[in-house]
Amino acid sequence: MPTFTATAPGKIILFGEHAVVYGHPALAVPVTKVCAKAIITGESQAKVPEMRVVAPDIGLDAPLSGLKPGNPAREVIKSVFATLGVTQIPPCTLTVTSTIPIASGLGSGAAISAAIIRALSAFLKHPLPNEQVSALAYEIEKIHHGTPSGIDNTVIAFEKPVYFVKPLPSLNGRGTGGEGPAIQTFSIPQPFTILIGNTGISSLTKETVGDVRQAWQANPKRYQRIFAAVGSIAKAARHAIESGHPARLGPLMDENHYFLQEMGVSSPELDRLVNAARQAGALGAKLSGGGRGGNMIALAEKPQADAVAQAMLKAGAMGIIITQVGE
Repeated sequence: MPTFTATAPGKIILFGEHAVVYGHPALAVPVTKVCAKAIITGESQAKVPEMRVVAPDIGLDAPLSGLKPGNPAREVIKSVFATLGVTQIPPCTLTVTSTIPIASGLGSGAAISAAIIRALSAFLKHPLPNEQVSALAYEIEKIHHGTPSGIDNTVIAFEKPVYFVKPLPSLNGRGTGGEGPAIQTFSIPQPFTILIGNTGISSLTKETVGDVRQAWQANPKRYQRIFAAVGSIAKAARHAIESGHPARLGPLMDENHYFLQEMGVSSPELDRLVNAARQAGALGAKLSGGGRGGNMIALAEKPQADAVAQAMLKAGAMGIIITQVGE
């Protein structure tokens, strides 16, 4: 029986964390060094005529009918069935693996969903385009995050950088009631090297976002100035990438990190890794994601990447991913 394999990369936010919540742009890129993989193999000799779902990373090996409602794998599969109008599927085994660290801000959930959607739709002889892969993955993201931004599924499904702007909230916590988020993909004419350093400290983005919101409500003028500055940095970063000058991202990263410190979302561990990367020759460095833990990123020329990585490890990084953006 034929085998169908699909992969999907991780993602990392380069610029615009927190300010994106307040109507300013954020910029995220795919991380191809890590990926989720889905393999579907037809089983002509299957004892039970249904799909079996295997995820060795989490010790899952069960028939589709044995997965409870709300299980992300089950919901992805069912959404593909519904989209394609499928009621029955030939006996097969779906095996899902991933090298993307879980709960690390690298989009592991969206990547797993995208890989399953691609492999399953190909197995059913109706491969779905990127737009539908992204839309279905977004629906599954709601299970993980409640009200996801749409960044993860878009970056991962299209495997392109994303420039993202969402509607502005009001001080009372409600949105403006305007149109939904604007999500634009764009190309990278000149690849560049990013190092992702993990502090090993888990931090709930929901909590840091809530703390920043409280600070903004207490001092809106100060925080609006900070958010506007971060938004300008994200715009400049997109221009630097699109014009083929990625080295210009370094100073922009340093500036963005300063404003994240001003927001109160950095930490001694993040600052230590950022400073170590800069001192080892990185062109720039900053925290990435919610802050107070999780990841930081550094931009380096390819020949300096290993030296920067070693410096980050000595400064306490629990893991390093070196990835080429745009290749």
